[in-house]
Amino acid sequence: MENGSQYRAQESFVSLLGGIAYDAKELLLQEVALTKRELQYELHKAKSATIALGSAIGIIATGGILLMLALVHLLDAFTVVPLWGCYGIVAIVLVVLGAVLLVAAKTKAEALEVVPQPTVVRMKENARWLTKQTTSDKS
Repeated sequence: MENGSQYRAQESFVSLLGGIAYDAKELLLQEVALTKRELQYELHKAKSATIALGSAIGIIATGGILLMLALVHLLDAFTVVPLWGCYGIVAIVLVVLGAVLLVAAKTKAEALEVVPQPTVVRMKENARWLTKQTTSDKS
C-alpha cells in the first residue's frame, strides 16, 4: 500500500512541475505575441508619420520653388539688388526654413517607441519570476 501512495505522490509532483513548465511556456508565447502586436502598431504609426512627413515635404518643396521665384522677381522689381543677389537672399531664407522643418521632423521621429516600455518591463518581470520559480525548487 505504501508503495502505491508514494508512486502517486511522485506522479502528482511531476505533473505539477509539468503544469508549471507548460504555463510558463504559454506565458512566454503570449508575451511574444503581445510584443509582436505592439511592434506592428508602432510600425503602423511610424508608417503614417512617414507618409504625412513625405507629403508635407513634397508640397512645401513645390510651394517653396514657386515662392522663391516670385520673391526673387519681387525683390528685383522693388530693390536695387541685382537678380543674382535676390536669388541668394531668397535661398538663405528657404534654407533656414528647411532647417526648422528638419528639426521638427527629427523631434517627431524621436518620439516613436520601437519597443514599448511596458512590454520590456513585463518581459523582465516574467523572466525574474521564472528564474525564481526554477531556482527555488533546487534549493
